[in-house]
Amino acid sequence: MVDRTYIVLPAKDEGTRIEAVIADIKKEGYYNIIVVDDGSTDNTARISEYAGASVIRHKINLGAGAATQTGISHAISQGAHYIVTLDADQQHFPSDITKLVSKLVDDKLDVVIGNRFMGGNKIPITREFLNGIGNIVSFLASGIWIHDSQSGFKVMSANFAKKSPLVSAGYEFCIEIIRYMKMHDANYTEVPIKVMYSKETMEKGQNIGHGFRMISRIFRLF
Repeated sequence: MVDRTYIVLPAKDEGTRIEAVIADIKKEGYYNIIVVDDGSTDNTARISEYAGASVIRHKINLGAGAATQTGISHAISQGAHYIVTLDADQQHFPSDITKLVSKLVDDKLDVVIGNRFMGGNKIPITREFLNGIGNIVSFLASGIWIHDSQSGFKVMSANFAKKSPLVSAGYEFCIEIIRYMKMHDANYTEVPIKVMYSKETMEKGQNIGHGFRMISRIFRLF
């Protein structure tokens, strides 16, 4: 299972954190690590290569969705059976990877979403608000209610990923995946994950402005 699992890390200007993230993933026994350097202006790519990850570079910043699709496409080309996406800013805990992958494999699922709100985490109120809006919008766009629709930590089968190419460049890609789940009648579930928010994480993640722009793009797209 481990050797058929690929980890995709979209990253922009994560030079101070990416090495630790890669090291923690390796501690869990996963070595097929793909970092998509999404137009970074720092040493994210060099540090990632030094840490042992495969690096794909976007010359300019294309967005979280575009970077995620680049990583997924590369994983599929390398023969991945299972594809994990998680954030590169140390918000997520790589120790949760096996829990998600095992759930997917053991229950023969297509998608497993890591749920931040099931694990007793201390979630900033702005993230709770944005996720609540995202849950409503994703339900309107897909007909599926997901409790953590904006989670960047998920695992999907390669078969599901092959027929679900992301066209959304921004954060709305999470809702696009949920819409594909509905379209393909996918088998899915959510499992609790741990998260840790820092000042840097809050500055780099979604904010109110991103949220409203995301909603606008979703309704134009869908």
